[in-house]
Amino acid sequence: MTKREIGQSGLFVNPIGLGCMGLSEFYGPATEEGEAIALLQGAIEDGVNHFDTAELYGMGANEKLLGKAFEGRRDKVIIATKFGPVRDQDTGAFIGIDGSEKNMRRAVEASLANLKTDYIDLYYMHRMDQRRPIEDTVGFMAKLVEEGKVRALGLSEASAETLTRANAVHPIAALQSEYSIFSRDIEDGPLPAVKTIGASLVAYSPLGRGMLTGRYERENKPKPGDYRTVAQPRFAAGAYEANLALVEDVQAVAEIVGATAAQIALAWVLGRGEHVISIPGTTKRDNLLANLGAATVSLDAGLQARLDQLADAVQGQRYPDEQMAGINV
Repeated sequence: MTKREIGQSGLFVNPIGLGCMGLSEFYGPATEEGEAIALLQGAIEDGVNHFDTAELYGMGANEKLLGKAFEGRRDKVIIATKFGPVRDQDTGAFIGIDGSEKNMRRAVEASLANLKTDYIDLYYMHRMDQRRPIEDTVGFMAKLVEEGKVRALGLSEASAETLTRANAVHPIAALQSEYSIFSRDIEDGPLPAVKTIGASLVAYSPLGRGMLTGRYERENKPKPGDYRTVAQPRFAAGAYEANLALVEDVQAVAEIVGATAAQIALAWVLGRGEHVISIPGTTKRDNLLANLGAATVSLDAGLQARLDQLADAVQGQRYPDEQMAGINV
């Protein structure tokens, strides 16, 4: 597969990477360590070289998992991690966003230790600290590049204005945001800004948090303990059923093309431009291999248009109101 550069960073990745969050938290119980390590190492063998994690995921557990899996393989992988959100160390409760230099330095040293590495390829501000000018936080982050601890900088869920202001302080290689057939709100601002400054969009949840794969049905919902059941409006009663009906259109396109629904969803995302990269998550190697198969799927203009109209019919916003207040700011 032809690699795509992350912005103008000199970091070239397979356009289908691996979002690692679900291995440790949020989508049910953490994957057994040996199984998770086997998946991560198998992903390298399958051609994946872009792995996305964060201090937030499992309160460091996800980073530690990658550190164990990639020991002795560091030269084969591009590792992205993030800082900003702060959690109570005893309860795990979220207690705020901190873009200060003090918190950044605490976080980056912890991430380097967890990942068993002396540098991070792509370091993101995970959510914007609305109490502090982005110029300040990016200025702090730029010091990490100067010190050789970080190779490139990114922001996650930032507005076009924030992205542009940040880039004036130090080149921003990537904006990470949710982007899929069902989630296209960033097309009105952030996505054009990404292209203007020469950055890349790293699309998380390109499979609609699993909904676009076609695996869920009206009587087959995410299991209790999965945060989609309590904190994802699109999985709430009423919206869930309406959105599943839309997935039938994705499945119909998949049948026409001779692909899976997941491959169609990924092909749609990657088809938006060479500046778009995806990081679907999975805990199963079979699913990983199927996802990688999306690289050979192409959509003609008619099928593209059929899929393009679905976002307007989606029921429910991406996050609950409280979390939406931190999106695109």
